[in-house]
Amino acid sequence: MTDERTTSRYQVPIGVEIATQWAWRILVIAAAVGLGLYLLRFFSEITIPVAIAVLGAALTIDAVNWLQARGLPRLAATFIVVLMVLATLFGALALVGQQLATQVSDLRANVVDGITQVQDWARTGPLKLSDSQIQDWIDSAKESISGSNTSLLTRVTEVGTTLTHVLAGFFIALFSAFFFLYEGNRIWAWIVALFPRAARSQVNSSGHTAWASLTAFVRATVIVAATDALGIALGAWILGVPLSLAIGVLVFLGAFVPIIGALLSGMVAVLVALVAQGPWTALFMLIVVIVVQQIESHVLQPFLMGRLVAVHPLAIIFAIAAGVTVAGVIGALIAVPFAAVLNGVVRHLVSVAQEYQEEPEDDVGMEPEPA
Repeated sequence: MTDERTTSRYQVPIGVEIATQWAWRILVIAAAVGLGLYLLRFFSEITIPVAIAVLGAALTIDAVNWLQARGLPRLAATFIVVLMVLATLFGALALVGQQLATQVSDLRANVVDGITQVQDWARTGPLKLSDSQIQDWIDSAKESISGSNTSLLTRVTEVGTTLTHVLAGFFIALFSAFFFLYEGNRIWAWIVALFPRAARSQVNSSGHTAWASLTAFVRATVIVAATDALGIALGAWILGVPLSLAIGVLVFLGAFVPIIGALLSGMVAVLVALVAQGPWTALFMLIVVIVVQQIESHVLQPFLMGRLVAVHPLAIIFAIAAGVTVAGVIGALIAVPFAAVLNGVVRHLVSVAQEYQEEPEDDVGMEPEPA
């Protein structure tokens, strides 16, 4: 009797016990996630190019399969697709470089004129600044620029190191994408074999679902990005805004970050229009950007994104913020496809669990019915 009273006196309340069990599990999960993010950042020179290669393979895998179905060997089909992608990439960069070389001088002259207009407005407008005050601001800006020359060598060294990392990442992504396209099935079979035999079936089905979600998401994103780029670049060309092709390429790349990417890159077009053509052209450019964004949000996205890859806008914002925190701009590009893949896999596992629960139990131990 005394032992029971002593035990009940020092017994942990059920709420505290449940909270403790949840707490240590959450801590273990958080530690595992934190360790995973740390490893991804530590090996970012490898993980980021491989992730970009996976996205590229998801976009071009159907082209390889189509060429193989037409009688080409898998190796030759992969070579052709990779060469076509490289030719398209470098061709776009060459066109943008040519336009920058021919129009950047005019844009520089417009910037100088714009600065002069701002100075005149500051002198004659509501600010009523004197020439000496304006000159003091200009002198301070010059001092800041000249003062930064002391760290020029350090900055050049940093740029050289960054370019080296970019080139290394480019070749890692190129070779990874090639082998993903050429023998992706063998690579995936090797990964599945690493798991316990009882879990291989669900891992394999989840991987196929993730790949289907990723390919659908990437293709839809490319179509949306191309539409955004074409609409904004065409609007800039009609309005006479310089660097319209470069703006289109920037919008295309920015559209891979949903919701905010194309909008921010479209603001660059508005800024260029403001500097080159004045406020009215900038206003019309802003209207073009808003119209294109509305078409994307209310027509293209719901039509192209199926239920399997549909992600709530709030989840997209959280994913972009997490991606930027972990890996900067590249993290923002990768975070949303990862969220779409995770969403597809979770839906798949939930459906598998529901099907398993709905299966009728075997009549084990029951006597057979008489004939």
